[in-house]
Amino acid sequence: MTMHSGTTHPTLSHTDSIAASWTDALLLVGRVLLGWIFLTSGFGKLANIAGTTAYFAARGLEPASFWAYFGGIYEFAIGAALILGFATRYAALATILWVAMATIIAHRYWVYPLEQQSAQYINFMKNLAIIGGAIYAFVFGAGKFAVDAMLARR
Repeated sequence: MTMHSGTTHPTLSHTDSIAASWTDALLLVGRVLLGWIFLTSGFGKLANIAGTTAYFAARGLEPASFWAYFGGIYEFAIGAALILGFATRYAALATILWVAMATIIAHRYWVYPLEQQSAQYINFMKNLAIIGGAIYAFVFGAGKFAVDAMLARR
């Protein structure tokens, strides 16, 4: 994978060479870290489907049981896909869509009571950061340590 050097000053170029020589390993680490939150969250939703259903019902999502199962399976699947590097760009787009919807539905911090706004603001900003990571996964793909790379070699 070719990476464009973003620095223009020779003093800063050492980090460019580290990034270039470790690209595939760092893409793997990034995919695992990004995917792990969805894999575990999806598993948690499915393991406590009654609680997930109640949460979705409280958010006004009907039928709540459908959305509880859908959410759990969707999150688990995108988490697994990102970790394995399988259909990575599609998984990244699915992540962006899911996190954007979750943010709109559940983390509009400005509509919460004042004492809850700080925690919801953190969740809102965390979700923006996750979307940013998913954009990187979309742009750079999975790297060579991925199912995508194995399939491409066939």
